[in-house]
Amino acid sequence: MTYFMALQYYAMPIESEFLLLLFGSVSIVAGALALNNWLEADVDAVMERTRNRPTVTGSLSLSTVFMIGVLLSVTGLILLFLINGYVALYGLIGWFTYVVLYTMWTKRKFTWNTHIGSLSGAVTPLMGWSVVDTAIHHVPLSLVFIMFLWQMPHTYAIAIRKYEDYHRAGLQMLPVVKGYRVTIHRTWMYIVLLFATLFLTHQFGYLFIVVFCLITCGWFAIAMRAFFVSSIERWAEELFRSSLVYLTAIFILYMVMISR
Repeated sequence: MTYFMALQYYAMPIESEFLLLLFGSVSIVAGALALNNWLEADVDAVMERTRNRPTVTGSLSLSTVFMIGVLLSVTGLILLFLINGYVALYGLIGWFTYVVLYTMWTKRKFTWNTHIGSLSGAVTPLMGWSVVDTAIHHVPLSLVFIMFLWQMPHTYAIAIRKYEDYHRAGLQMLPVVKGYRVTIHRTWMYIVLLFATLFLTHQFGYLFIVVFCLITCGWFAIAMRAFFVSSIERWAEELFRSSLVYLTAIFILYMVMISR
């Protein structure tokens, strides 16, 4: 998405790098996910939502999944490098953060594994923008900030919905270790912190500020319902669905403001 934002911002046409970005990013993400499946085959076996993965059922051997993960990762990195070194660097940072720092190191040991996992997704705006120009720019940097903070409530909602799975697998997700009340308070905190994005986007003007505040206030209102519902799991489902709507609305807002 940020690739198209950059094209719109600099009034440039779509070029051949788009295909390299598309296939390169898909490959490196698929490679990271395959390696995640390879590394977590033991916990996937005890989780209801993952027990039918090929690494658990045996339809694909662990060695095969490992080779697929490595091949896709390397292929994706090479394709991104053909665009330029910065795109490849940001892709590598995302891959390393997700596979090594998140999956291999923090997920089974620390509740702040969610922060590490969020970083891997947050670097993607830098990849798209750096195809066109330097990513040290207020648009992609503000989107990194948004995506990092957004992923916290989004992931907390998933962890509440799948509480039994994570508890059974022994993964150190915040609701499992600290309980629902702490998780809800953290959810509120990260949504409120989203308003700090406005310090990076004042160039867009007052219309952007007003619409951004309305969208974020709407999501915060849903988050505030946590202690006023009969089922915390139902609230988590609402929070999860609304998080997808929120991020979509924010990206649409950016596209509209850039195209003005």
